[in-house]
Amino acid sequence: MPTSAKNFFTREEQEDIKQAILDAELDTSGEIRVHIENKFKGDILKRAASIFQLLEMDKTDQRNGVLFYLSIQNRSFAIIGDEGINTVVPEDFWENTKQILINHFREGQFADGIIEGIHEAGKQLKKHFPYTSSDVNELSDEISFGNN
Repeated sequence: MPTSAKNFFTREEQEDIKQAILDAELDTSGEIRVHIENKFKGDILKRAASIFQLLEMDKTDQRNGVLFYLSIQNRSFAIIGDEGINTVVPEDFWENTKQILINHFREGQFADGIIEGIHEAGKQLKKHFPYTSSDVNELSDEISFGNN
């Protein structure tokens, strides 16, 4: 297993993940980001929320950003959505998407898990935040990396 977040996925896998984000965002005004870091200390949801703010995902017009956060050395991940999403969806909204990732991750298929999870998130977002012709891409589609 690679020791650095930046080389966890191959360049091709990174491009495939970015393309999955682009594809998912074609059908929704929601914004999806992926952030990977080596490790963190503390609660994973608090760390993911901190990264969410650091990436300014809480500044989208409809507050409909989604973050896929992975910590390699902790072998942990979280999927969090902004308040615009959380106010209109059921509490277990992300459970199906999380399960998709878990199933792939157990098999060592990390890129496939993220890609399928992004597609699922896009489908779910489309129901509540459909794409309109006035939508603009508010956030980068590039994977971001932590320095921990």
